[in-house]
Amino acid sequence: MRIDALDKACGRERYAVDETPPDCLWAGALRAGIPHGRITGLDVALARRTPGVVAALTRADVPGTNRQGIVRKDQPVLCGERVRHCGDPVALVVAESREALAEGLSRIRLSLEPLPGVFDPLQALSPDAPLVHPGREEGNLLARGLMEKGDAPAALAQCAVVVGGRFHTPMQEHAFLEPPSGLARLAPSGVLDMVASTQAPFRDRFEIGQALGLDPLRIRVRAPYLGGGFGGKDGATVQCLLALAALRVPGRWVKMVWSREETFLAGYKRHGAVMDIRLGADADGALRALCCTMHFDAGPYAHLSAEIMALGMEHAAGPYRVPNTRIEGLCAYTNNPVGGAFRGFGVVQATFAVERAMDLLAGRLGRDPAGLRLQNALLAGEENGVGVPAEPGTDVAACLRAAMDHPLWAGREAWKKAAPPDVRRGVGLTAMQNAMGYGRGLSDHAAAKLELTRQGTFRIFNSVPDMGQGNAAAFAAMAAKALNQPETAFACRQPDTRLCPPAGSSSASRTTYTFGNALLGACRAMAAKLRHRAALALLCDEPDRLVLVPGAVSDPATGRAVPLAVLAGFLTRDDRICIDQHAMAVVENPPDTGREFRIGFPHRFYSYGACLCGVEADVLTGRVRLVRCFLTVACGRTFSLAGVEQQLQGAAAQGAGLALFEDLAVEDGRIRAGDMSAYLIPTAVDLPDTDCLALNDDEPTGPMGLKGMGEIGIHGPGPAVAQALKDAVGLCATRLPVSPQEVLAALEDAIS
Repeated sequence: MRIDALDKACGRERYAVDETPPDCLWAGALRAGIPHGRITGLDVALARRTPGVVAALTRADVPGTNRQGIVRKDQPVLCGERVRHCGDPVALVVAESREALAEGLSRIRLSLEPLPGVFDPLQALSPDAPLVHPGREEGNLLARGLMEKGDAPAALAQCAVVVGGRFHTPMQEHAFLEPPSGLARLAPSGVLDMVASTQAPFRDRFEIGQALGLDPLRIRVRAPYLGGGFGGKDGATVQCLLALAALRVPGRWVKMVWSREETFLAGYKRHGAVMDIRLGADADGALRALCCTMHFDAGPYAHLSAEIMALGMEHAAGPYRVPNTRIEGLCAYTNNPVGGAFRGFGVVQATFAVERAMDLLAGRLGRDPAGLRLQNALLAGEENGVGVPAEPGTDVAACLRAAMDHPLWAGREAWKKAAPPDVRRGVGLTAMQNAMGYGRGLSDHAAAKLELTRQGTFRIFNSVPDMGQGNAAAFAAMAAKALNQPETAFACRQPDTRLCPPAGSSSASRTTYTFGNALLGACRAMAAKLRHRAALALLCDEPDRLVLVPGAVSDPATGRAVPLAVLAGFLTRDDRICIDQHAMAVVENPPDTGREFRIGFPHRFYSYGACLCGVEADVLTGRVRLVRCFLTVACGRTFSLAGVEQQLQGAAAQGAGLALFEDLAVEDGRIRAGDMSAYLIPTAVDLPDTDCLALNDDEPTGPMGLKGMGEIGIHGPGPAVAQALKDAVGLCATRLPVSPQEVLAALEDAIS
């Protein structure tokens, strides 16, 4: 059982949203409510006179640059002249109670002059499009990238078969259980103390410091367990606003919790994307060339948009052997909601496009879609779509074979024929890949701290937030195995920038690999230290012959042992602590295919997989049900099968949501499905039991042979469901989510 399971199941675990200190103040923001406009009037005088209101702040009250952003600092903490999306904050109120807060916000007088907006990433790049950030030399173009390998246009002209099309993927809401939340206090010492639901506490310090003119090293951020993140808390949500509020009321705690509606309005979204792709092959099905242009909708601020675009481009050729590629990416500012990190980080969009193109190619050639994928599956040592040689452990072919051996695929024709009346069945199979880590250009390191307590147990200072993926439990299990101790002997301290060494963000499928390697290094140092200290107590002149056993260090030669609690008793605290660090290896000789990218390109390590989906389409209503799902992955050694299955099942559920359910219905910058009553996510009733198979390969550079696998499972359901619907009703899906209306139209076309 996971070390955190019982506390979470019983409700004893404390999340950021649960913390409400005595005499706590409440903070909230007034949002713009329109997608683009000029502020012509902002009067907070009535709000300041509201009983219970402590402060009402505007742009004029913000010290520092008033700019936040992970890479580019272009997002205001509070807007002063212009608003660029509906969720932009224009004022901040601090009050004694939530009731007084609501009343104070309602008394703010805001006048806005609406401005023309731009809501399509392609139209945003036209010369006459309204400008989101007037005065930029590049207009609405946030970033452009080009990756080239070989001569793709020339190769396409010589291909026996060329297929292509335009594919769309929508914005997606994270829909995590715990909304963005936190609290902050300016301590008498001058240190800003913060508790936040965040994926990146160490980076938060610098975000806050830059925006508000504070010394980052005098900011303390604590990150308890998160009630979900998925990338939506990889960047400032409440942090800068909370810090601003705390500066105005020194010594008092201030709390902010976004409502679900505010989370929809102001939170980050998966980037909507439009992808034009052309894929060419020889008559025997061997891939020869791919040309792809990808347009990403950044929304009004950069956040991580350029980096997400680059990762999408890097995955545009899929896990396949394609000798010639030309992949162009364009990322545009719009007045839609802010695009940000989301599980799959650009790869979801790319995977849908390339996998649909593979389906079109299989149809044109009259080939089995699984066999075509297997024929072109990337092998170790071969160059991927951007020219990086694949590492050992590139087992996409093995994953495809496992999926093809599954009874659903092998017996698909019989299963389809056994469909109930008025139901059409179909089966789809796709390949998956996902890069690990930050890539080149950004230090991808982690430091781990391990302490022997005076009781003879161990404390792990977990520096990377646990947002439900179970990394704290995994770290305890890894340390227990490394030190030959029971898991019950380990406790995990959640991230605290004052107590824990830096370890980067909880994102990018990097956590287990980087922090895990650092933790094992700390464990090795601890084991060596304990053997040498025990040698003194046991009068042993050969420390290396001593071994750690549960609760003690033992001498096999004499049978004597010294308890860990005894050793801890005569060690100083500093002597009971070991720290180690690890940096992820990068591509040593990167190809000259992505010259524009200084951050994030290319990656060295990938996880691979295959996804198999069986669907049922109701011919009367057009409703589609995902009734069978199987995922197989190659992600290094399987340390915890339950942990792997939980990650894959959760990822597959989000992928299924994108395929069939989740539609924000963004129209002219406004989210029409702005709460959980209108934005549909799949529930347990909507999903089948997802079967999982982890190929037990080995990654020699990973901790205990492990690789990251938190994201790989999300990529398959979208294109696999689309392929299954082609099989079931003849629908050639080019956008997600697939609607019942599209299914009915396909059925009608088939009849006519």
